[in-house]
Amino acid sequence: MVDAKTTPRVGLKSFPQTLPLQDHEVVLTFDDGPAATTPKVLEALANECVLATFFLVGKPASSQAALVRRIVAEGHTVGHHTYTHKHLNQLSYQDALAEIDRGIAADEKALHGEATDVPSTPFFRFPYFESTPALLDDLQKRGIVVFGADLWASDWLPMTPEQELKLITDRLKVTGRGIILFHDPHHHTANMMPAFLKWLRENNYRVVHVVPANPEPTVAGTPTVVQ
Repeated sequence: MVDAKTTPRVGLKSFPQTLPLQDHEVVLTFDDGPAATTPKVLEALANECVLATFFLVGKPASSQAALVRRIVAEGHTVGHHTYTHKHLNQLSYQDALAEIDRGIAADEKALHGEATDVPSTPFFRFPYFESTPALLDDLQKRGIVVFGADLWASDWLPMTPEQELKLITDRLKVTGRGIILFHDPHHHTANMMPAFLKWLRENNYRVVHVVPANPEPTVAGTPTVVQ
């Protein structure tokens, strides 16, 4: 269980603590969607009966509301990733807050038809992991859990699906567990995902799905980790 009041930030690449995962447990997260390749990722996840968390960018979410709703309808969690994926640490505090809140509002409108800066799922990830103390404090006060990652596939770099598969499986063999960062808009990630999920199954990994305990948008949620 992760309580936003006591564990407001998780992911060892950015913070001192992470989710209380056991050996051979992973959390799958995808950033920067929705995109044309997101359905291919959803299909791969569905074929293996596993669930993930998608940190959506508000601007593309605004124009692809049906896809955003499909993500949730298939059981996945939607977190938030700003409106246009700006470097928040290069903006003023007020401009950075506006970028965060506009992204949340766009995601919520795509999901529920009404824009609000109070997220129904209180999960957020900073673009480029570029947080500031003031923004972290603001999100903590609002009961929003900030996700970093424990390992990533470096899929922002040019590579083949085969190269990405080797990279992420080699890293996972070292860590044995963790929150994994992917980007569903990248074709090589979408094409690699079926093989990666098969590798997880064949190597006895369990995919843990993270959800908020209380999804009501007017209450700060307390996330829990569930199988």
